[in-house]
Amino acid sequence: MEKHRGFPSRLPGTDYQFTLRRPAKGTPPALKRRERYADRRPADRKADEGFLWALIDHFGDEPFARGNLDAGRLNWLFEREVVPAEDPFDPESYDALLRVDMKVAHASFPEIFMPGWSP
Repeated sequence: MEKHRGFPSRLPGTDYQFTLRRPAKGTPPALKRRERYADRRPADRKADEGFLWALIDHFGDEPFARGNLDAGRLNWLFEREVVPAEDPFDPESYDALLRVDMKVAHASFPEIFMPGWSP
């Protein structure tokens, strides 16, 4: 499992986890799309925003390995802002490559982009 050095481990001041310390025993949890309903708590939306900001700050639009990124947090963005970067894609692999879809990220979370930025 690749450890992303310098990536924030959690959203500052909260218990929203962004990374794992060690790999899961057995098969890693599969990545799957989770629906974000309009009635989600503001803190949950802030955690999604912070995680996406960290992904963009750390990787930009370049492919990156899933590595030690938290599957639970990735699932909230998966198949929308974060998409597979390889075909075939193994959702149960720590080595699976992902990338940020900047156009979708900008549409979903415009507040994390600088004014005047466009995809």
